Amino acid sequence: MFDKFGNLTGWDLEGFHSGGDTEAWRRLGSHVVTVHDSERGELRGTRFAVWAPNARRVQVIGDFNWWQGDDMELIPGSGVWSVWKEDVGEGTHYKYKIQHQDGTWQEKVDPYARFADTPPGNASIVWESNYVWDTNEDEWLERRAQTNVYESQMSIYEMHLGSWRKGLSYLELAEQLPPYLKWQGYTHVELMPVMSHPFEGSWGYQVTGYFAPDARFGTPDDFRHLVEALHAEGIGVILDWVPGHFPKDDWALGRFDGTALYEHADPRQGEQQDWGTYVFNFGRNEVKCFLVSNALYWVHQFHVDALRVDAVASMLYLDYSREEGQWVPNQYGGRENLEAIDLLRYVNKHLYERVPGVTMIAEESTSFGGVTKPVHHGGLGFGFKWNMGWMNDSLRYLGLDPVYRQYHHNDMTFAMVYAYSENFILPISHDEVVHGKGSMLNKIPQDDYRKFSTLRAFYAFMWSFPGKQLLFMGQEFAQRPEWNEEAGLEWWVDSLWGHNGVRQLIKRMNELQAEHPALYELDSDPAGFSWMNADDAGHNTYSFVRADRNGQLVACITNFSPEPYPSYPISVPKAGPWQQILNTDAPEFDGAGGFDNPEPITATAFSAAEDSWAWATVAVPPMAAVWLRYEG
Repeated sequence: MFDKFGNLTGWDLEGFHSGGDTEAWRRLGSHVVTVHDSERGELRGTRFAVWAPNARRVQVIGDFNWWQGDDMELIPGSGVWSVWKEDVGEGTHYKYKIQHQDGTWQEKVDPYARFADTPPGNASIVWESNYVWDTNEDEWLERRAQTNVYESQMSIYEMHLGSWRKGLSYLELAEQLPPYLKWQGYTHVELMPVMSHPFEGSWGYQVTGYFAPDARFGTPDDFRHLVEALHAEGIGVILDWVPGHFPKDDWALGRFDGTALYEHADPRQGEQQDWGTYVFNFGRNEVKCFLVSNALYWVHQFHVDALRVDAVASMLYLDYSREEGQWVPNQYGGRENLEAIDLLRYVNKHLYERVPGVTMIAEESTSFGGVTKPVHHGGLGFGFKWNMGWMNDSLRYLGLDPVYRQYHHNDMTFAMVYAYSENFILPISHDEVVHGKGSMLNKIPQDDYRKFSTLRAFYAFMWSFPGKQLLFMGQEFAQRPEWNEEAGLEWWVDSLWGHNGVRQLIKRMNELQAEHPALYELDSDPAGFSWMNADDAGHNTYSFVRADRNGQLVACITNFSPEPYPSYPISVPKAGPWQQILNTDAPEFDGAGGFDNPEPITATAFSAAEDSWAWATVAVPPMAAVWLRYEG
């Protein structure tokens, strides 16, 4: 309950201190509150509340008091300071001025601010949403709640809002992005962090305003409109979320009240050396409330469909990127960060129980067991995990000259050894096309004909392989230079030969995937995959069959050799006609079109047994993939 001036009481903060408050943004931060005064009637103002238990004194400063400071009151036994200011409303810029125990003062932004100034400004802004969701949004949420995401198509377009098309606001993106993604056939878009961050070059991974959408593109309600516009076109929205670390900007979370409040005091636990950041103190109840509330906030308040949790490996291991003597073992002497593991389980369990249809995704690069196993079965409780092993192996193979690929054939098959140990997403993310790694096109050796042909073959292999697909923006039309957030994408090439062919292929594969459940329904079930030939290293060729629960079969053959195979022998699970549904060398994809299978291919049974496999021959172009659908 609140007192008569809308301020907090100790009762309101019990859950915050016990770790059980999963909506802490409703109590802390700034809130426009109308109170009743017996003499003056209804009074409107803003309540400010901030957790700073080790401060000697706290003031709120802002444009309503000429940045001079009004003292806040310490709520007894809570460590939270609060004050209600009459006639202060939406749009007010403010900060907290905190006096440390040594008498020094420091200005800090509000950790729970729901809107923040545009960099280089960093003031917090009082904000109350007036957004009214369209009635169709309720239909989306109901449909999402009833969808089995593991057995549904998930083709993800990862993007950086600021450089997709430079200069667009949330409202302008809402007009241009959804129809493009729908035309391309993507089912989801993954947005690199949209939380407030000062340095554009951090791509949003150095968060200073965890509850505030980036003001560079508009208001929080403008962002809500973007989400709604994407949902209206059937596009699910995934947000990157960064709970593993935060930057050291002196006006943000770090050493918030003069002490290590949100972070560990010991640098062996509280600093991430690779990124020059602080690490959250995951075992502190108030920090757990901050993080679980933040995760729920984006899902609940903005109708986001999934969170992709960044750098999970850095959270799981106490010795992550540390030398001997630079880390502190856990209570059992091990390297696992038990507090972080508990936090991840808490967040995942709460969101899955609280929000029907939500999905949690881990960017986790190690072999930590049970990442996508439910919490009640001893796992971390994520829905999906990025398959970093598949990504690294396949890109290494892709970069080889064809003559050497036969000696690295298992790079493309090894992922099947562990394919069903987790629920996987196959990612070709921003990290793979930046900082000297080159674009997807330029990872491939030799001339443009071979580059484009091989890239089309690789994408077809990826789209047919068990797991959901993720591709970073610009790679759908084979942008030649690597990604540069300052320059944006080279849209002018998307209609040129080669580039347009790749984009048309992505569009067609998304359409074919939507039409053929065999290509996605059993991504996480061994029953959905059978090798036809996993060992044809001499021909640089891979062939397998995908299946759905109703018996639909799609045979996928990928040739990474520059040699054509006019009569390539295959063995398939069923005798009878198999119809070609995709040939990446077709003219519509800017291929040569010399080797094709226009008529159904008839497979002949090896024996009279009912379950006998069958044999056939298929024309497979050089550096190309062919998909065949069983028509029996």
